[in-house]
Amino acid sequence: MTDIELAAGELLQARESGKPCPPLRGRLLPEGDVASAYRVQQHQVRRWLDAGHRRTGAKIGLTSRAVQENLGVHQPDFGVLLDSMAVPDGDEIATDRLLQPRVEAEIAFVLGADLPEERVTTVDVIRAVDHLLPAIEIVDSRVAGWDISIVDTVADNASSGLFVLGTTPRRLADVDLRLAGMVLEHAGEPVSVGAAAACMGNPLHAVAWLAQTMARSGDSLRTGDVVLSGALGPMVPVTPGASYEARISGLGSVRACFSKGDAA
Repeated sequence: MTDIELAAGELLQARESGKPCPPLRGRLLPEGDVASAYRVQQHQVRRWLDAGHRRTGAKIGLTSRAVQENLGVHQPDFGVLLDSMAVPDGDEIATDRLLQPRVEAEIAFVLGADLPEERVTTVDVIRAVDHLLPAIEIVDSRVAGWDISIVDTVADNASSGLFVLGTTPRRLADVDLRLAGMVLEHAGEPVSVGAAAACMGNPLHAVAWLAQTMARSGDSLRTGDVVLSGALGPMVPVTPGASYEARISGLGSVRACFSKGDAA
């Protein structure tokens, strides 16, 4: 087996067993080799699609300058969203579905047109967006202790777990994205606050980056895709039995609720 196949196998096994694996960097993948990390990601995605799952969109990670500096990178990354990752607003999430879950509030873009070109402008994105939704992404890591670099998180499908979308669609023209404020609450108390400007200055910029990056790799964003555009504030470790509600100005609210089972 190649190192790409071995790395993908370890991540898949971690998902199935509930036991995180050691970091991949410097062991199966060279330090800083993002291209190989994406090949590991693609290997897993092919396995999931072959098993009958359906691609529903993509997520953008590392949109915060502070997080980029912490990992020593200067650009975002992305992962693939599948139908099996979607959780209805307010439904209970079994903690044993996840290993090391954390939650973060985001703005989801739902596309009404394809974005297939390498040279995508902000205007192209504006024209393609059908509506926006408030979202909570439940990020997760198959790497023990969240000991990750850019290589580890890209290989691990950008540390994707699950996602919850709100049910109050809003037109892009009705929301000032750059100034949209966010508060994520647990038991009525704020646990994370932020604003859309934390996401590459404006989440529209993040979606344009994603469309360009996917087109360069021979893929594209498609009509109907959901794009999770990046965290609006710090991510928060999940407490078993807890409910988290994200409120985003102009977009409404969305809830992620977790069972009381032991957290992995």
